[in-house]
Amino acid sequence: MTNDDKGTAAGGLDVQLAAELIEKAKAEGVSLVGPDGLLAGVTRTVLQAALEAEMTDHLGYDKGERPARPTGNHRNGTSAKTVSTEVGPVRVEVPRDRRGGFEPQIVPKHARRIEGFDESIISLYAKGLTTGEIRAHLAEIYQVEVSRDLISRVTDKVVEEMEAWRARPLDGVYPVVLIDAIYVKIREGQVANRPIYVALGINCHGERDVLGLWVGTGGEGAKHWMTVLAELRNRGVADVCIACCDCEDHGVLSQAAA
Repeated sequence: MTNDDKGTAAGGLDVQLAAELIEKAKAEGVSLVGPDGLLAGVTRTVLQAALEAEMTDHLGYDKGERPARPTGNHRNGTSAKTVSTEVGPVRVEVPRDRRGGFEPQIVPKHARRIEGFDESIISLYAKGLTTGEIRAHLAEIYQVEVSRDLISRVTDKVVEEMEAWRARPLDGVYPVVLIDAIYVKIREGQVANRPIYVALGINCHGERDVLGLWVGTGGEGAKHWMTVLAELRNRGVADVCIACCDCEDHGVLSQAAA
Protein backbone atom coordinates (compact mmCIF):
# COMPACT_ATOMS: atom_id res chain seq x y z
CA MET A 1 0.00 0.00 0.00
CA THR A 2 1.24 3.48 -0.83
CA ASN A 3 -0.07 6.93 0.08
CA ASP A 4 -0.08 9.99 -2.15
CA ASP A 5 0.48 13.62 -1.09
CA LYS A 6 -3.21 14.17 -0.36
CA GLY A 7 -3.37 11.50 2.29
CA THR A 8 -5.20 8.85 0.33
CA ALA A 9 -4.28 5.20 0.14
CA ALA A 10 -4.05 3.05 -2.94
CA GLY A 11 -7.53 2.73 -4.42
CA GLY A 12 -8.50 6.26 -3.31
CA LEU A 13 -9.13 5.43 0.35
CA ASP A 14 -8.90 8.23 2.89
CA VAL A 15 -6.18 7.39 5.41
CA GLN A 16 -7.94 9.34 8.16
CA LEU A 17 -11.07 7.25 7.58
CA ALA A 18 -8.99 4.09 7.80
CA ALA A 19 -7.39 5.31 11.03
CA GLU A 20 -10.81 6.00 12.56
CA LEU A 21 -12.09 2.58 11.51
CA ILE A 22 -9.09 0.78 12.96
CA GLU A 23 -9.51 2.57 16.31
CA LYS A 24 -13.12 1.45 16.34
CA ALA A 25 -12.07 -2.10 15.48
CA LYS A 26 -9.51 -2.14 18.29
CA ALA A 27 -12.09 -0.87 20.76
CA GLU A 28 -14.83 -3.31 19.73
CA GLY A 29 -12.69 -6.30 18.81
CA VAL A 30 -14.28 -9.41 17.36
CA SER A 31 -17.70 -9.73 18.95
CA LEU A 32 -18.29 -13.39 19.78
CA VAL A 33 -21.61 -13.37 21.59
CA GLY A 34 -24.91 -11.55 21.30
CA PRO A 35 -27.40 -11.26 18.40
CA ASP A 36 -24.79 -9.80 16.02
CA GLY A 37 -21.82 -11.77 17.32
CA LEU A 38 -19.66 -14.03 15.22
CA LEU A 39 -20.71 -17.14 17.12
CA ALA A 40 -24.43 -16.39 16.84
CA GLY A 41 -24.17 -16.17 13.05
CA VAL A 42 -22.18 -19.39 12.80
CA THR A 43 -24.57 -21.17 15.18
CA ARG A 44 -27.59 -20.02 13.18
CA THR A 45 -26.18 -21.43 9.95
CA VAL A 46 -25.23 -24.76 11.54
CA LEU A 47 -28.67 -25.12 13.15
CA GLN A 48 -30.48 -24.24 9.93
CA ALA A 49 -28.41 -26.69 7.89
CA ALA A 50 -29.03 -29.43 10.48
CA LEU A 51 -32.79 -28.80 10.49
CA GLU A 52 -32.96 -29.07 6.71
CA ALA A 53 -30.93 -32.29 6.80
CA GLU A 54 -33.24 -33.72 9.48
CA MET A 55 -36.29 -32.95 7.34
CA THR A 56 -34.64 -34.68 4.38
CA ASP A 57 -34.00 -37.70 6.60
CA HIS A 58 -37.64 -37.63 7.76
CA LEU A 59 -39.15 -37.42 4.27
CA GLY A 60 -36.62 -39.58 2.47
CA TYR A 61 -35.80 -37.08 -0.27
CA ASP A 62 -33.98 -33.77 -0.52
CA LYS A 63 -35.46 -30.31 -0.88
CA GLY A 64 -36.42 -29.61 -4.49
CA GLU A 65 -36.48 -33.30 -5.39
CA ARG A 66 -39.41 -35.63 -5.93
CA PRO A 67 -39.84 -38.88 -3.99
CA ALA A 68 -39.22 -42.15 -5.81
CA ARG A 69 -42.87 -43.00 -5.15
CA PRO A 70 -45.75 -40.86 -3.80
CA THR A 71 -45.82 -40.66 0.00
CA GLY A 72 -48.53 -38.08 0.57
CA ASN A 73 -46.10 -36.03 2.63
CA HIS A 74 -43.89 -33.11 1.67
CA ARG A 75 -42.35 -29.90 2.98
CA ASN A 76 -44.91 -27.34 4.06
CA GLY A 77 -43.11 -24.09 4.79
CA THR A 78 -41.34 -23.10 8.00
CA SER A 79 -42.02 -21.65 11.44
CA ALA A 80 -39.79 -18.96 12.90
CA LYS A 81 -38.36 -19.71 16.32
CA THR A 82 -35.83 -18.00 18.58
CA VAL A 83 -33.83 -20.18 20.95
CA SER A 84 -31.38 -19.24 23.67
CA THR A 85 -27.86 -20.66 23.43
CA GLU A 86 -24.57 -20.10 25.23
CA VAL A 87 -23.68 -17.53 22.55
CA GLY A 88 -26.94 -15.58 22.74
CA PRO A 89 -30.38 -15.73 21.10
CA VAL A 90 -30.49 -17.40 17.69
CA ARG A 91 -33.44 -17.20 15.29
CA VAL A 92 -34.06 -20.16 12.99
CA GLU A 93 -36.72 -21.25 10.51
CA VAL A 94 -37.95 -24.70 11.53
CA PRO A 95 -39.21 -26.67 8.50
CA ARG A 96 -42.69 -28.25 8.63
CA ASP A 97 -44.12 -31.25 6.82
CA ARG A 98 -47.68 -31.58 5.52
CA ARG A 99 -48.63 -34.37 7.94
CA GLY A 100 -47.16 -32.57 10.94
CA GLY A 101 -45.10 -35.56 12.01
CA PHE A 102 -41.64 -33.96 11.80
CA GLU A 103 -39.93 -33.94 15.21
CA PRO A 104 -36.63 -32.02 14.99
CA GLN A 105 -33.88 -33.32 17.26
CA ILE A 106 -31.35 -30.52 17.29
CA VAL A 107 -34.05 -27.93 18.09
CA PRO A 108 -36.79 -29.96 19.81
CA LYS A 109 -40.38 -28.76 19.72
CA HIS A 110 -41.25 -26.41 22.61
CA ALA A 111 -37.57 -26.09 23.55
CA ARG A 112 -36.51 -22.50 24.13
CA ARG A 113 -32.93 -23.18 25.14
CA ILE A 114 -30.41 -25.56 23.61
CA GLU A 115 -26.94 -26.47 24.85
CA GLY A 116 -23.71 -27.39 23.10
CA PHE A 117 -23.03 -24.16 21.23
CA ASP A 118 -20.03 -22.59 22.92
CA GLU A 119 -16.92 -21.12 21.29
CA SER A 120 -15.91 -24.52 19.90
CA ILE A 121 -18.74 -24.26 17.33
CA ILE A 122 -16.64 -21.75 15.43
CA SER A 123 -14.11 -24.49 14.67
CA LEU A 124 -16.64 -26.03 12.28
CA TYR A 125 -16.23 -23.06 9.95
CA ALA A 126 -12.45 -22.88 10.03
CA LYS A 127 -10.45 -24.50 7.28
CA GLY A 128 -8.33 -27.38 8.48
CA LEU A 129 -10.81 -29.81 10.05
CA THR A 130 -11.47 -33.18 8.44
CA THR A 131 -15.00 -34.36 7.69
CA GLY A 132 -14.58 -36.97 10.42
CA GLU A 133 -13.72 -34.29 13.00
CA ILE A 134 -16.75 -32.25 11.96
CA ARG A 135 -18.96 -35.34 12.19
CA ALA A 136 -17.68 -36.11 15.70
CA HIS A 137 -18.32 -32.56 16.84
CA LEU A 138 -21.88 -32.53 15.48
CA ALA A 139 -22.57 -35.87 17.17
CA GLU A 140 -21.63 -34.27 20.50
CA ILE A 141 -23.97 -31.33 19.88
CA TYR A 142 -27.00 -33.61 19.60
CA GLN A 143 -28.33 -34.21 23.09
CA VAL A 144 -30.17 -37.41 22.11
CA GLU A 145 -29.16 -40.66 20.45
CA VAL A 146 -29.48 -40.33 16.68
CA SER A 147 -28.53 -42.63 13.84
CA ARG A 148 -25.17 -42.53 12.08
CA ASP A 149 -27.02 -41.94 8.82
CA LEU A 150 -28.60 -38.78 10.24
CA ILE A 151 -25.26 -37.50 11.57
CA SER A 152 -23.67 -38.15 8.16
CA ARG A 153 -26.53 -36.36 6.40
CA VAL A 154 -26.28 -33.39 8.77
CA THR A 155 -22.50 -33.31 8.34
CA ASP A 156 -22.82 -33.27 4.54
CA LYS A 157 -25.31 -30.40 4.70
CA VAL A 158 -23.23 -28.38 7.17
CA VAL A 159 -20.07 -28.90 5.09
CA GLU A 160 -21.97 -27.77 1.98
CA GLU A 161 -23.06 -24.57 3.74
CA MET A 162 -19.56 -23.98 5.10
CA GLU A 163 -17.95 -24.35 1.68
CA ALA A 164 -20.43 -21.87 0.18
CA TRP A 165 -19.64 -19.39 2.98
CA ARG A 166 -15.88 -19.83 2.58
CA ALA A 167 -16.02 -19.34 -1.19
CA ARG A 168 -18.37 -16.33 -1.28
CA PRO A 169 -17.06 -13.27 -3.18
CA LEU A 170 -15.61 -10.42 -1.12
CA ASP A 171 -15.41 -6.66 -1.67
CA GLY A 172 -12.54 -5.35 -3.74
CA VAL A 173 -11.41 -2.81 -1.15
CA TYR A 174 -11.30 -2.89 2.66
CA PRO A 175 -9.91 0.14 4.52
CA VAL A 176 -9.14 -2.12 7.49
CA VAL A 177 -8.60 -5.85 7.96
CA LEU A 178 -8.24 -7.00 11.56
CA ILE A 179 -6.61 -10.39 12.12
CA ASP A 180 -7.02 -12.02 15.50
CA ALA A 181 -6.88 -15.49 17.04
CA ILE A 182 -9.50 -17.24 19.16
CA TYR A 183 -8.43 -20.35 21.06
CA VAL A 184 -11.05 -23.10 21.08
CA LYS A 185 -11.18 -26.76 22.03
CA ILE A 186 -10.99 -29.13 19.05
CA ARG A 187 -11.26 -32.90 19.29
CA GLU A 188 -8.41 -34.69 17.53
CA GLY A 189 -8.53 -38.07 19.20
CA GLN A 190 -8.26 -36.00 22.36
CA VAL A 191 -9.41 -32.46 23.05
CA ALA A 192 -6.77 -29.78 22.46
CA ASN A 193 -6.76 -25.99 22.40
CA ARG A 194 -5.95 -24.69 18.94
CA PRO A 195 -6.01 -21.17 17.50
CA ILE A 196 -8.71 -20.16 15.03
CA TYR A 197 -7.47 -17.19 13.02
CA VAL A 198 -10.19 -14.67 12.17
CA ALA A 199 -9.88 -12.12 9.36
CA LEU A 200 -12.39 -9.34 10.04
CA GLY A 201 -12.85 -6.82 7.24
CA ILE A 202 -14.28 -3.33 7.69
CA ASN A 203 -15.65 -1.85 4.48
CA CYS A 204 -15.88 1.80 3.42
CA HIS A 205 -19.26 2.13 5.17
CA GLY A 206 -17.86 0.95 8.49
CA GLU A 207 -19.65 -2.40 8.27
CA ARG A 208 -17.81 -5.44 9.62
CA ASP A 209 -17.69 -8.84 7.98
CA VAL A 210 -15.81 -12.02 8.81
CA LEU A 211 -13.78 -12.70 5.67
CA GLY A 212 -12.51 -16.11 6.71
CA LEU A 213 -11.53 -18.52 9.48
CA TRP A 214 -8.51 -20.82 9.53
CA VAL A 215 -7.43 -23.49 12.02
CA GLY A 216 -3.82 -23.14 13.13
CA THR A 217 -1.39 -24.98 15.34
CA GLY A 218 0.26 -21.91 16.87
CA GLY A 219 3.41 -20.24 15.60
CA GLU A 220 2.26 -20.14 11.96
CA GLY A 221 4.93 -19.00 9.53
CA ALA A 222 4.97 -16.93 6.35
CA LYS A 223 3.83 -19.88 4.21
CA HIS A 224 0.58 -20.14 6.19
CA TRP A 225 -0.13 -16.42 5.83
CA MET A 226 0.74 -16.48 2.13
CA THR A 227 -2.00 -19.08 1.70
CA VAL A 228 -4.48 -16.93 3.65
CA LEU A 229 -3.65 -13.78 1.68
CA ALA A 230 -3.81 -15.64 -1.64
CA GLU A 231 -7.26 -16.97 -0.75
CA LEU A 232 -8.56 -13.48 0.06
CA ARG A 233 -7.11 -12.15 -3.19
CA ASN A 234 -8.69 -14.98 -5.20
CA ARG A 235 -12.07 -14.13 -3.67
CA GLY A 236 -11.86 -10.56 -4.92
CA VAL A 237 -9.89 -8.51 -2.38
CA ALA A 238 -7.65 -6.17 -4.38
CA ASP A 239 -6.62 -3.56 -1.81
CA VAL A 240 -6.33 -3.21 1.97
CA CYS A 241 -5.38 0.12 3.50
CA ILE A 242 -4.37 -1.08 6.96
CA ALA A 243 -3.94 -4.61 8.28
CA CYS A 244 -3.96 -4.88 12.06
CA CYS A 245 -2.77 -8.05 13.77
CA ASP A 246 -1.18 -9.38 16.94
CA CYS A 247 2.42 -8.32 17.39
CA GLU A 248 3.59 -11.95 17.35
CA ASP A 249 2.20 -12.39 13.84
CA HIS A 250 3.26 -9.01 12.47
CA GLY A 251 6.67 -10.09 11.18
CA VAL A 252 5.59 -13.24 9.34
CA LEU A 253 2.46 -11.53 7.99
CA SER A 254 4.57 -8.69 6.58
CA GLN A 255 6.95 -11.24 5.07
CA ALA A 256 4.03 -13.08 3.44
CA ALA A 257 2.59 -9.85 2.02
CA ALA A 258 5.91 -8.71 0.58
